[in-house]
Amino acid sequence: MDERSHLLGIYLNDHVAGSFAGTDLARRMAKTHEDPAVSSALGPIAAEIAQDRSALLEIMSRLDLPVRRHKVVAGWLSEKAARLKTNGRLVRRSPLSSLLELEMLRLGVEGKAAAWKTLRLLADNEPRLESQRLDTLLERAGRQLRTLEELRLQQAGTTFRHA
Repeated sequence: MDERSHLLGIYLNDHVAGSFAGTDLARRMAKTHEDPAVSSALGPIAAEIAQDRSALLEIMSRLDLPVRRHKVVAGWLSEKAARLKTNGRLVRRSPLSSLLELEMLRLGVEGKAAAWKTLRLLADNEPRLESQRLDTLLERAGRQLRTLEELRLQQAGTTFRHA
C-alpha cells in the first residue's frame, strides 16, 4: 500500500469510528428525547447518519481500504463513555444532557461533512470516487447541520430558561 492510500485509510477509519458513535447517539436521542417534536426531527437524521456510515464503508471498499475493527470498537465505546460525563447530576438526567448531546451530534455531522469535502477533492483524480454521490452526501450533511443547529438553539433556550 502506498503512502497516500495508507494515510487515507487511517483518515477514513477515524471517520468510521466517529460514524458508529454518531449513529448510536442519534438513534438513542431519537428514541428517548423528552420532547416528541425533537424525537421526530431526529428520527430521519438518525436514519440518514446510518446510511452515511454505509456509504463511507462502501467508499472504503471501492478504494480497497480495510476497515480497522479496533477503530469501530473505539467509536462504539466512545459513545457509551460520553454518557458518563459529569453534567451536574448523579442519578437523573441533567437539563444539560440534551443540549450537550445535540452539540456532540452536530460536531459529528460537521466532521462527516469535512470528510465528504476531502473525498470530493480527491474525486477529481480518483475514478473510484463518484463526484455526484459525494455532492449528494455533502448536501445531505448540510441539511442535517441546519436541522441540528435549529434543535440545538431551541434546546439551549429551554435548558437555560428553565434552569
